[in-house]
Amino acid sequence: MSFEVAGEAYDRFMGRYSQPLAADFAQWLDLQPGQRAVDVGCGPGALTAVLAERLGADHVAAVDPSEPFVAACRERNPGVDVRHGGAESLPFDDDSFDVAAACLVVHFMADPVRGVTEMARVTRRDGWVGATVWDLAGSRAPMAPLWEAVAEVAPEQPGERAFQGGSRESLVSIFDGSGLRDVESVELQVTVTHPTFDEWWEPYLHGVGPAGEVIAALDEDARARLVETLRRNLGDGPFDLTAVAYAARGRA
Repeated sequence: MSFEVAGEAYDRFMGRYSQPLAADFAQWLDLQPGQRAVDVGCGPGALTAVLAERLGADHVAAVDPSEPFVAACRERNPGVDVRHGGAESLPFDDDSFDVAAACLVVHFMADPVRGVTEMARVTRRDGWVGATVWDLAGSRAPMAPLWEAVAEVAPEQPGERAFQGGSRESLVSIFDGSGLRDVESVELQVTVTHPTFDEWWEPYLHGVGPAGEVIAALDEDARARLVETLRRNLGDGPFDLTAVAYAARGRA
């Protein structure tokens, strides 16, 4: 799946949900003045910006495997140490941070247990390692209306329900398997008002993530039927969509 897209494309697609989620997630991680934090799989920097605001840019690092996202995060968060790299091999020394966080990333890791184990490695003892993933298994992600319609129009597409970390049990299991202590989890909810159907739909046309790739692969007739199905289900707008994420945290 591709995230080699401009930061602005990701913002239109997911930023409207990830930005409020990042603020709630950071609050739950109980950040304290003077701490150092790293945003793993930072994307264009939704969580990075929250961490920098609360801790100071010089106390925050970020890393992502997408070059366009690294460039966007650097531009938006001057003073933050933003690096190119993957979660499974973080470019930081042991015990470098008080908090390591990953917002909407674990389910895209090639090896989630290894990725979270790496997050624990770079976190000082007793520091928090935390992550959020949309409730993919329960169809409560922002993309749920899209996948519901895809199941009707192109049922051969697998969707995202089986992704690792996409349920509370799966996410907690990954944390337990990474050797973290005192693992706990909560639900975090985000509601977004979409003024029109087109405002909601247009970001899906930029090829971002699994949803964007599936839409890009549909032929013209199938895509037209998909839009017709979505309009029937959602209406012309305005409409509210509520998404639910699971957050987990554990002590390094």
